[in-house]
Amino acid sequence: MRLAAAKKAHDAVVLDMAEAVGYTDYFVILSGGSTRQARAIADAVSEGLRAAGVRAARVEGQREAEWILLDYLDMVVHVFTPGARDFYRLEALWGDVPRVSVDSGEADDSAASRTG
Repeated sequence: MRLAAAKKAHDAVVLDMAEAVGYTDYFVILSGGSTRQARAIADAVSEGLRAAGVRAARVEGQREAEWILLDYLDMVVHVFTPGARDFYRLEALWGDVPRVSVDSGEADDSAASRTG
């Protein structure tokens, strides 16, 4: 999250997808104020993780930069512009999965209790 925060990403949400889907453990959802900022956020995440030896298996949407997807297999990072985030509403679509606290890394109890 520090990589994205350095480029002024906002409204960060981390969803624990491990029990919901078989293709990833976490969705990281971020917003930038414009396509330029969304691209800068995605670039910062990609470059920072690459420096740590982690490469994305797939990257989509960088050209349009309304919704950029960085697929790290265990983690999928979604970087949205405000309009695209409002339109696709991933948090609402996956509202029954636990959220992970951005600060502590602990699952949010209220979300975890909804999954049973």
